[in-house]
Amino acid sequence: MPRSRYQIYDTHFPHFLTCTIVNWLPLFGSPPIAEFILESWRFLQNNGRMVLYAYVIMENHVHLIAAADDLSKELGDFKSFTARQIVDWLEARDAMRVLAELARQKLAHKTDRTYQVWQEGSHPEMIQGETMMRQKVTYIHENPVKRGYVDEAIHWRYSSARNYAGLPGLLEVTCAW
Repeated sequence: MPRSRYQIYDTHFPHFLTCTIVNWLPLFGSPPIAEFILESWRFLQNNGRMVLYAYVIMENHVHLIAAADDLSKELGDFKSFTARQIVDWLEARDAMRVLAELARQKLAHKTDRTYQVWQEGSHPEMIQGETMMRQKVTYIHENPVKRGYVDEAIHWRYSSARNYAGLPGLLEVTCAW
C-alpha cells in the first residue's frame, strides 16, 4: 500500500514536486548547500536523465517542475545524493546541533543511515495542460515574493524566474512547453 495519495503516474508528463527538509530546518540558507541542489539538477539534466521546467530553492524546501523517463527513480537519486553531500558538508564543519536534529528526525524504518535530511515524499502533481503549467510556474516563482524575501520574483537568486524573463539564471530550464 502506498504511503501517500500522491504518486507519479505517467513519467513522460511534467510533474510539480515539493521536497522538504525534515523539521523544516533552514539548511538552504547556506549558499554552499543550495549549490548542492543546483549541481545535482545540472548533472541530471546534462546526462539526459531529467528535464527541468521550473524551480525555486527556499530556505527549507524546493519546488520544481520536472519530467524524466523514471521520475521516481531520478527524484530518489537526487534526494539520496544531495542528502549525502549535505551531511558530509555539515560533518566537515562540526555542525553538531544540526546533525543531532537530523539524527533525531530519522524515521525508525530508515535503518541504513544515521541521519535523515529530506522528508519522505514529494507530493507529485502531474501537469495536465498549459493552464496548470502556467499556474504552477507562477506559484514556484512567486514563492519568495509571498514570503517577503524579494519584491519581484526575478530578484530571487535560486529560482528559474530569471530564465522565464529572458535573463540568465543559475541553471538552464526548458521554458517551452
